Amino acid sequence: MGRILIIEDEEKIARFIELELKYEGYEVEKAFNGRDGLELVKTHPFDLVLLDIMLPGLNGIEVLRRIRQFSDLPVILLTARDAVVDKVTGLDGGADDYITKPFAIEELLARIRATLRKKNVDSVIKTSSELVLGALRLDPMKREVHVNEDLVHLTKREFDLLHYLLENKNIVVNRETILQQIWGYDFTGETNAVDVYIRYLRAKIEEPFGLKLLYTVRGVGYVIKDE
Repeated sequence: MGRILIIEDEEKIARFIELELKYEGYEVEKAFNGRDGLELVKTHPFDLVLLDIMLPGLNGIEVLRRIRQFSDLPVILLTARDAVVDKVTGLDGGADDYITKPFAIEELLARIRATLRKKNVDSVIKTSSELVLGALRLDPMKREVHVNEDLVHLTKREFDLLHYLLENKNIVVNRETILQQIWGYDFTGETNAVDVYIRYLRAKIEEPFGLKLLYTVRGVGYVIKDE
Protein backbone atom coordinates (compact mmCIF):
# COMPACT_ATOMS: atom_id res chain seq x y z
CA MET A 1 0.00 0.00 0.00
CA GLY A 2 2.74 2.47 0.94
CA ARG A 3 4.72 3.94 3.84
CA ILE A 4 3.31 7.02 5.56
CA LEU A 5 4.97 9.30 8.11
CA ILE A 6 2.72 11.10 10.61
CA ILE A 7 4.25 14.27 12.10
CA GLU A 8 1.77 15.27 14.81
CA ASP A 9 2.44 16.49 18.36
CA GLU A 10 -0.92 15.36 19.77
CA GLU A 11 -0.13 11.72 20.50
CA LYS A 12 -3.77 10.59 20.77
CA ILE A 13 -4.52 11.99 17.29
CA ALA A 14 -1.34 10.47 15.87
CA ARG A 15 -2.18 7.08 17.39
CA PHE A 16 -5.75 7.19 16.08
CA ILE A 17 -4.56 7.98 12.54
CA GLU A 18 -1.86 5.31 12.80
CA LEU A 19 -4.39 2.60 13.73
CA GLU A 20 -6.72 3.56 10.88
CA LEU A 21 -3.88 3.62 8.35
CA LYS A 22 -2.54 0.27 9.49
CA TYR A 23 -6.04 -1.18 9.22
CA GLU A 24 -6.06 0.00 5.59
CA GLY A 25 -2.74 -1.75 4.97
CA TYR A 26 -0.27 1.14 5.17
CA GLU A 27 3.06 0.99 7.00
CA VAL A 28 3.28 3.89 9.46
CA GLU A 29 5.96 5.82 11.35
CA LYS A 30 5.30 8.69 13.77
CA ALA A 31 7.15 11.78 14.96
CA PHE A 32 5.90 14.20 17.59
CA ASN A 33 7.89 17.32 16.69
CA GLY A 34 9.14 19.02 13.57
CA ARG A 35 12.84 18.27 13.94
CA ASP A 36 12.37 14.54 14.50
CA GLY A 37 9.94 14.38 11.59
CA LEU A 38 12.33 16.16 9.25
CA GLU A 39 15.15 13.81 10.26
CA LEU A 40 12.97 10.77 9.48
CA VAL A 41 12.17 12.17 6.02
CA LYS A 42 15.90 12.61 5.38
CA THR A 43 16.87 9.12 6.51
CA HIS A 44 13.91 6.85 5.66
CA PRO A 45 11.89 6.19 2.50
CA PHE A 46 8.24 7.27 2.64
CA ASP A 47 5.47 7.53 0.08
CA LEU A 48 3.60 10.35 1.84
CA VAL A 49 3.78 12.62 4.89
CA LEU A 50 0.87 13.78 7.05
CA LEU A 51 2.18 17.01 8.55
CA ASP A 52 0.58 19.03 11.33
CA ILE A 53 1.17 22.79 11.06
CA MET A 54 1.29 23.59 14.78
CA LEU A 55 4.37 21.66 15.91
CA PRO A 56 7.00 22.19 18.62
CA GLY A 57 10.58 22.69 17.48
CA LEU A 58 9.89 23.51 13.86
CA ASN A 59 6.38 24.37 12.75
CA GLY A 60 4.85 22.46 9.87
CA ILE A 61 5.33 25.21 7.28
CA GLU A 62 9.05 25.33 8.05
CA VAL A 63 9.32 21.53 7.94
CA LEU A 64 7.57 21.60 4.56
CA ARG A 65 9.92 24.30 3.28
CA ARG A 66 12.96 22.25 4.24
CA ILE A 67 11.54 19.04 2.75
CA ARG A 68 10.99 20.84 -0.55
CA GLN A 69 14.67 21.77 -0.65
CA PHE A 70 15.57 18.13 -1.33
CA SER A 71 12.41 16.12 -2.07
CA ASP A 72 9.07 16.20 -3.92
CA LEU A 73 7.63 13.67 -1.45
CA PRO A 74 3.83 14.16 -1.26
CA VAL A 75 2.77 16.12 1.84
CA ILE A 76 -0.76 16.59 3.21
CA LEU A 77 -1.07 19.30 5.85
CA LEU A 78 -3.18 18.70 8.96
CA THR A 79 -4.31 21.98 10.43
CA ALA A 80 -6.74 23.40 12.96
CA ARG A 81 -6.50 26.65 11.08
CA ASP A 82 -9.07 27.35 8.39
CA ALA A 83 -8.00 30.86 7.39
CA VAL A 84 -7.47 31.22 3.63
CA VAL A 85 -3.99 32.69 4.16
CA ASP A 86 -2.85 29.53 6.00
CA LYS A 87 -4.16 27.30 3.23
CA VAL A 88 -2.55 29.42 0.50
CA THR A 89 0.76 29.53 2.41
CA GLY A 90 0.77 25.76 2.69
CA LEU A 91 -0.14 25.10 -0.94
CA ASP A 92 2.28 27.68 -2.28
CA GLY A 93 4.94 26.22 0.00
CA GLY A 94 4.64 22.92 -1.84
CA ALA A 95 1.93 21.00 0.03
CA ASP A 96 -0.04 18.60 -2.13
CA ASP A 97 -3.22 18.98 -0.10
CA TYR A 98 -4.51 20.05 3.30
CA ILE A 99 -7.29 18.95 5.62
CA THR A 100 -8.75 20.96 8.47
CA LYS A 101 -9.24 19.50 11.95
CA PRO A 102 -11.55 18.03 13.04
CA PHE A 103 -11.89 15.76 10.04
CA ALA A 104 -13.63 12.50 9.26
CA ILE A 105 -11.14 9.66 8.87
CA GLU A 106 -12.91 8.61 5.66
CA GLU A 107 -12.10 11.97 4.11
CA LEU A 108 -8.46 11.77 5.18
CA LEU A 109 -8.15 8.29 3.68
CA ALA A 110 -9.69 9.53 0.44
CA ARG A 111 -7.25 12.45 0.30
CA ILE A 112 -4.34 10.06 0.87
CA ARG A 113 -5.50 7.74 -1.92
CA ALA A 114 -5.96 10.67 -4.32
CA THR A 115 -2.54 12.12 -3.50
CA LEU A 116 -0.80 8.78 -4.00
CA ARG A 117 -2.61 8.31 -7.33
CA LYS A 118 -1.41 11.73 -8.40
CA LYS A 119 2.13 10.82 -7.35
CA ASN A 120 2.00 7.87 -9.76
CA VAL A 121 0.75 10.18 -12.54
CA ASP A 122 3.56 12.63 -11.78
CA SER A 123 6.15 9.87 -12.12
CA VAL A 124 4.88 9.33 -15.66
CA ILE A 125 4.87 13.07 -16.35
CA LYS A 126 8.55 13.33 -15.43
CA THR A 127 9.42 11.03 -18.31
CA SER A 128 7.45 13.14 -20.78
CA SER A 129 9.15 15.21 -23.42
CA GLU A 130 9.44 18.98 -23.43
CA LEU A 131 6.25 20.90 -24.28
CA VAL A 132 6.46 24.02 -26.45
CA LEU A 133 3.85 26.63 -27.35
CA GLY A 134 5.19 29.66 -29.16
CA ALA A 135 7.71 31.36 -26.87
CA LEU A 136 6.69 29.15 -23.94
CA ARG A 137 8.71 26.03 -23.16
CA LEU A 138 8.05 23.58 -20.30
CA ASP A 139 10.46 20.81 -19.30
CA PRO A 140 8.65 18.16 -17.18
CA MET A 141 11.85 16.39 -16.10
CA LYS A 142 13.59 19.53 -14.83
CA ARG A 143 10.27 21.13 -13.79
CA GLU A 144 11.37 24.32 -15.49
CA VAL A 145 9.43 26.85 -17.54
CA HIS A 146 11.00 29.33 -19.94
CA VAL A 147 9.48 32.16 -21.93
CA ASN A 148 11.93 32.95 -24.72
CA GLU A 149 15.16 32.33 -22.79
CA ASP A 150 13.92 33.65 -19.43
CA LEU A 151 13.37 31.17 -16.62
CA VAL A 152 9.96 31.67 -14.99
CA HIS A 153 9.64 30.59 -11.37
CA LEU A 154 6.37 28.76 -10.66
CA THR A 155 5.04 27.09 -7.55
CA LYS A 156 4.36 23.35 -7.70
CA ARG A 157 0.63 23.92 -8.20
CA GLU A 158 1.19 26.54 -10.91
CA PHE A 159 3.59 24.24 -12.75
CA ASP A 160 1.21 21.28 -12.60
CA LEU A 161 -1.67 23.40 -13.87
CA LEU A 162 0.36 24.81 -16.75
CA HIS A 163 1.65 21.34 -17.63
CA TYR A 164 -1.87 19.94 -17.74
CA LEU A 165 -3.15 22.76 -19.94
CA LEU A 166 -0.20 22.38 -22.33
CA GLU A 167 -0.83 18.64 -22.60
CA ASN A 168 -4.36 19.58 -23.66
CA LYS A 169 -3.52 22.64 -25.74
CA ASN A 170 -6.27 23.89 -28.03
CA ILE A 171 -8.78 21.87 -25.97
CA VAL A 172 -11.21 23.63 -23.64
CA VAL A 173 -10.95 22.03 -20.19
CA ASN A 174 -13.67 22.65 -17.63
CA ARG A 175 -12.95 23.72 -14.07
CA GLU A 176 -14.17 20.48 -12.49
CA THR A 177 -11.77 18.40 -14.58
CA ILE A 178 -8.88 20.72 -13.72
CA LEU A 179 -9.68 20.47 -10.00
CA GLN A 180 -9.76 16.69 -10.14
CA GLN A 181 -6.53 16.41 -12.13
CA ILE A 182 -4.46 19.06 -10.37
CA TRP A 183 -5.83 19.19 -6.85
CA GLY A 184 -6.23 15.43 -6.82
CA TYR A 185 -9.74 15.11 -5.40
CA ASP A 186 -13.29 16.19 -6.11
CA PHE A 187 -14.32 19.53 -4.63
CA THR A 188 -17.81 19.89 -3.24
CA GLY A 189 -19.59 23.19 -3.74
CA GLU A 190 -18.34 26.27 -5.50
CA THR A 191 -14.66 27.15 -5.63
CA ASN A 192 -12.58 29.74 -7.42
CA ALA A 193 -9.28 27.92 -6.92
CA VAL A 194 -8.78 27.37 -10.65
CA ASP A 195 -9.55 31.00 -11.47
CA VAL A 196 -7.07 32.19 -8.83
CA TYR A 197 -4.25 30.03 -10.20
CA ILE A 198 -5.01 31.03 -13.78
CA ARG A 199 -4.52 34.63 -12.64
CA TYR A 200 -1.20 33.64 -11.07
CA LEU A 201 -0.06 32.08 -14.35
CA ARG A 202 -1.14 35.09 -16.41
CA ALA A 203 0.83 37.35 -14.09
CA LYS A 204 3.97 35.23 -14.57
CA ILE A 205 3.95 33.95 -18.16
CA GLU A 206 1.78 36.44 -20.06
CA GLU A 207 1.91 39.95 -18.63
CA PRO A 208 5.71 40.33 -18.27
CA PHE A 209 6.26 39.16 -21.86
CA GLY A 210 3.26 40.69 -23.63
CA LEU A 211 1.84 37.27 -24.52
CA LYS A 212 -1.71 35.97 -24.74
CA LEU A 213 -1.88 32.20 -24.29
CA LEU A 214 -4.53 31.48 -21.66
CA TYR A 215 -8.12 32.02 -22.73
CA THR A 216 -11.30 31.93 -20.66
CA VAL A 217 -14.28 30.15 -22.17
CA ARG A 218 -17.10 31.75 -20.22
CA GLY A 219 -19.25 29.29 -18.31
CA VAL A 220 -16.98 26.36 -19.21
CA GLY A 221 -13.32 26.64 -18.32
CA TYR A 222 -9.97 27.45 -19.91
CA VAL A 223 -7.88 26.70 -22.98
CA ILE A 224 -4.23 27.41 -23.79
CA LYS A 225 -3.33 28.17 -27.38
CA ASP A 226 -0.80 30.22 -29.30
CA GLU A 227 -1.96 33.71 -30.17
